[in-house]
Amino acid sequence: MTTLGLTGIGHIALKVADITRSLAFYRDRLGFEEMMRLDNDDGSLWLVYLRITDTQFLELFPGGEGDCSPGEERTAVNHFCLETANIEATAKALRAAGIPLTVEPKMGLDGNMQCWIADPDGNRIEFMQMSQQSMQAAAIRRLNA
Repeated sequence: MTTLGLTGIGHIALKVADITRSLAFYRDRLGFEEMMRLDNDDGSLWLVYLRITDTQFLELFPGGEGDCSPGEERTAVNHFCLETANIEATAKALRAAGIPLTVEPKMGLDGNMQCWIADPDGNRIEFMQMSQQSMQAAAIRRLNA
């Protein structure tokens, strides 16, 4: 058990190439509510703060260089994962929002159901439905035994 007193991941921060395009994706299509904007001293936009849950957020920083993320084989953040209670319903909602799945719902090697998308900058996003038979659930049961 960690002695740091951690209670969760507070936010994920992404540097994006086109803030308008990223807001259209995360806010308008995925439905992450915009919580606030912070500006630099010169009045230019520094970041937009989006709500995933009441305690988890996504920060979008404009002005990213290049066309897309470095890719899944590069040394960098590989992806982030959002947990869902129903992977099939999530996949259906993503498709209805016009977001193509890069990986259709399937059982992952860890025993959890998952599907995948990519944001406009190529950042990979996993959606995961935790299974009581998954490796993570088994490990948690061992820790709590």
